Amino acid sequence: MRLGLNMGYWGSGNDAANLALAREADRLGYSVAWVAEAYGSDAPTVLAWVAAQTERIDVGSAILQIPARRPTMAAMTAATLDTLSGGRFRLGLGVSGPQVSEGWYGVKFDKPLGRTREYVEIVRSALRRERVSYDGKHFTLPLPDGPGKPLKLTVHPVREEIPVYLASIGPKNLELTGEIADGWLAIFYSPEHGRESLERIAAGRAKVGKSLDGFDVVPTMPLVVQDDWEAAADSVRPYAALYVGGMGSREQNFYNNLACRMGFEAEAARVQDLYLAKDYAGAAAAVPTGFVDQTSLLGPKERIAEKMQALAESGVTTLTVSPILQDLERSLAALRTAAEALDRAGVGS
Repeated sequence: MRLGLNMGYWGSGNDAANLALAREADRLGYSVAWVAEAYGSDAPTVLAWVAAQTERIDVGSAILQIPARRPTMAAMTAATLDTLSGGRFRLGLGVSGPQVSEGWYGVKFDKPLGRTREYVEIVRSALRRERVSYDGKHFTLPLPDGPGKPLKLTVHPVREEIPVYLASIGPKNLELTGEIADGWLAIFYSPEHGRESLERIAAGRAKVGKSLDGFDVVPTMPLVVQDDWEAAADSVRPYAALYVGGMGSREQNFYNNLACRMGFEAEAARVQDLYLAKDYAGAAAAVPTGFVDQTSLLGPKERIAEKMQALAESGVTTLTVSPILQDLERSLAALRTAAEALDRAGVGS
């Protein structure tokens, strides 16, 4: 199992700190630094900035939003970042959610599985530097009866194949991820409940004659290093409440559904009720300690090492950490502690 760093979103006054974290992760031998986007900072600009100021660590999008870009633009971006970084780019994709897709991009959130499948097929074709011609239900290239013609990407990526990751939560999306992607970007992953998700991914792999060997399982987990793990959990509650309670509507919240499948149905409903009523402190307090503990790295180094052993045994291949609500010095120290914990766990690769 390798380590990664998730730097999240940018532009909130944490940019200098995030760059320092990326540089420290690079020095410590972390395998990848991921950047997110929603409706603020875009991922490619930040990834180019980070890649220019690091040496060995891969840079990855977690995620590039599918409704934000045509698939050929995503391929252009991937090829450019791979070239600029010297072959260090990983392309993470996801459909985002209805509020962002329809509210920010004006793209109808329908048929996400079919749209994702076609999107990835076009991206891969473009990155292979084929002349792109596609006739699908969601994408048509070139447009018929017009001046367009099949074109070929002019940029040569450093690698023959840029790895493609999908962020997925639901069972059908997990199966699609196994079928068409090289890795899975997971959130709120726990060793106790990860097997069910990996079984769906394995089913997708089997469809195309592949196994989980070589497939990258990449959960992002909040990281808080301190002696009292239950006190550390309090730092993660607002983050968990935002997703379980506020990401999406009452009718369609993928993270809330995930918490329900993990056995926290009543608690997830309570968190959502409080969050949608704008009682954010109450929603955070209502997040179960068990849910936070299962899906985070909390406590001293020894406890974190034990959790890393369980994660590796469950099938995780790249463990991405996200220092939560800490100043820069504590966050840097947390990255070092995570590297030491991985050594102590004896599951590093």
